[in-house]
Amino acid sequence: MKKVLSISLMVAISFATNAQLKVVKTLKIGGPGGWDYLALQPNSNRLFVSHSSQVNVIDKNTGDSISVIANTSGVHGIAFVPELNKGYTTNGKTNNASVFNLKTLEVTGTVATGEKPDAIFYDASIKKVVVCNGKSKDLSFIDPSNDKVVATVAVGGAPETAVSNGAGKIFVNLEDKSEVVAIDTKTYKVLAHWSIAPGEAPTGLAIDTKTKRLFAACGDNKMLIILNAETGAIVANLPIGGGCDGNAFDETTKNIYTSNGENGTITVIHEYNANKFSVVENAVTKKGARTIALDEKTHLLYTPTADLEATNTGKRPKAIPGTFQVLVVGK
Repeated sequence: MKKVLSISLMVAISFATNAQLKVVKTLKIGGPGGWDYLALQPNSNRLFVSHSSQVNVIDKNTGDSISVIANTSGVHGIAFVPELNKGYTTNGKTNNASVFNLKTLEVTGTVATGEKPDAIFYDASIKKVVVCNGKSKDLSFIDPSNDKVVATVAVGGAPETAVSNGAGKIFVNLEDKSEVVAIDTKTYKVLAHWSIAPGEAPTGLAIDTKTKRLFAACGDNKMLIILNAETGAIVANLPIGGGCDGNAFDETTKNIYTSNGENGTITVIHEYNANKFSVVENAVTKKGARTIALDEKTHLLYTPTADLEATNTGKRPKAIPGTFQVLVVGK
């Protein structure tokens, strides 16, 4: 009994320590233009930040500029294939993906995708780069060994973010349908369409492959919908902030993070087990900080934003030129 109590106490202390997040550093980048996703290169100090028609590559610790990947018009996402020394960006305005050398950061070519490519990730379990094409409503599967599209899968709606369970399935949320779609990665066939009601317009999507739970963030009506990744059944829904455009799951701390650009907060939700979740806190960040990247080693969070112009129009406020920055959030 004493051993059980001791372990429980350690878990409780660890859980409490994981809360109380705050902005611990601001990495100033500057320059004009909007932004979308950002990504941390594995086993590196490099942080890749989408920024209008380029990707700023900076030191994740100091914010120092390392390089710029240019000519990525309307860039959204960045993905890495470390074993082939390659990186990819999705260029929403030119309907392609740029391919770059991970060591030199030089662009080596492009791959035609669907229309308005947005989120992108590398599924190591099938050795394919997966691109979400918002306008053509499909996914492009790129073989990084030859940079050829080997499959295009229509999903029946605008795909926003995709994740893999590492065991033969990919899941993608449809922002205009309020659904999550399951895809077989062997046959490239759609297996199911799952409603996430009462959630609306899902943007961020993350997964816990151990508990087989999907976390769909709905910034429009401020909900995180948690689904069973095997059946599509809704397990729980919890309140988050508005304007969320990304989320992340920390496998070590069992925390889910949603970046809420409208409120300027990160909602922290703890996973106790496959069926029990609760909101821990809403950490203050800054308005406009709507996407997020998690450093799995340090457990720090990175979220981009800028100083914003005052507005009462109800539209997304414009960034003040020269104020683009990345907030580092931690304990």
